Amino acid sequence: MVVWRRWIFPILMVVVFGLIAAALVKVAFFSDESEAAVQPSVEVSETMVPVSRGDVVNSLSLSGTIARDEAFPLRSQTDGTVTAVHVGEGQPVGAGQPLFTIRQSDPQRDVDVLAPEAGDVTQIAVVAGQPVSIGSELAQLVPARYHVMSTVEPVQLYRLLNTPSEASVSIQGGPAPFLCTGLKVEVAEDGTTSVRCSVPTDQVVFAGLQAQLDIAVGSATDVVIVPTTAVQGGSGTGTVWVDAGDGSLEEREVQLGMTDGTMVEVAGGLEEGELVREFAPGLTAPSEPVCYDDGMGGEFCEEPGWTW
Repeated sequence: MVVWRRWIFPILMVVVFGLIAAALVKVAFFSDESEAAVQPSVEVSETMVPVSRGDVVNSLSLSGTIARDEAFPLRSQTDGTVTAVHVGEGQPVGAGQPLFTIRQSDPQRDVDVLAPEAGDVTQIAVVAGQPVSIGSELAQLVPARYHVMSTVEPVQLYRLLNTPSEASVSIQGGPAPFLCTGLKVEVAEDGTTSVRCSVPTDQVVFAGLQAQLDIAVGSATDVVIVPTTAVQGGSGTGTVWVDAGDGSLEEREVQLGMTDGTMVEVAGGLEEGELVREFAPGLTAPSEPVCYDDGMGGEFCEEPGWTW
C-alpha cells in the first residue's frame, strides 16, 4: 500500500495531467478543421449594351430649408452727434421708418437715418449723445426676406452648370408650390456646396420650415444616349469602350451633353446601334455580397465593389 501511495498514484497523476495538457495544446494550436483559405471566385463579365436614342431630362429634387436673409449693417452717412435713438433692440420696422437722428455739425442740421427696408433692428451700437463719423456702424438690420437653401453633393455641380434662374418650392402643409428666383450655386470656404434662391416677398413662410426644391435644368429629345455607367468622365467629354467587332474593345473619346444621372446624351463619337461596355473600368454592376469561409465554422462577407 505504501508503494501505491508513494510511487504509483503520483506517477498516474503526472500521466493524466500530461495527457490533459497535450489535448489542450492540440485543440488550441493544431485543430483538425480544414483551414484551407477559400479564395473568392469572381468572373468579370464585360456586359455590352447597345447605343440607343431617347429623351434626357436633367432635373434635380433637393431637400432644403427656409431661412431668413442675413443681417447687414446700418452706417452713418454724416459726421455729427446722435441726438435720438427711435428703436429698441429686436424691434421690427418698416421701410422708411426713422431709426436714429444725427445732428450734423457743418452745416448744422438734423439728419434722420431711415430703415432701407422692412426688417428687425439688432445690435444697436450707439446711444443718444454719442459722436459718430461717416461710415460708423449704428446697428444691424435683419431684413424681412427669406430664401431656400439646399446642400448638394459637389459632383452634382456638373449637372448645375447651366443653372436656370428659378426653381419650384414645395412646403408640406404650406402654400401651393411657388417659384423662387435668383437661383445660384454657392461654395463655402470649407468646400460645402449649396443651391440658394429667394422666396417672393408675398409668400408667407417661416424660418426653419423644410422645403423641396425642384430644379429643371434642361432636356434633350431624341438624342443618342448611353448609361452613365458606360462613360469614364461625365462633363463635356468622356471615354467609352466600344465593341470593335473582332472580340476586342476599342477605347473611344466621346462628347457628352445632357444627363439625368442615369443616362447621358452623347453629342459626338458614337452611332446608334453600336455596342459599348456597360460598366467602364472602375465600375461594376450591383451584385450580392462576396462571402468567405472564416475557417472557424462561420463566414465573412464583403459588400460588392470589385474594380478592374
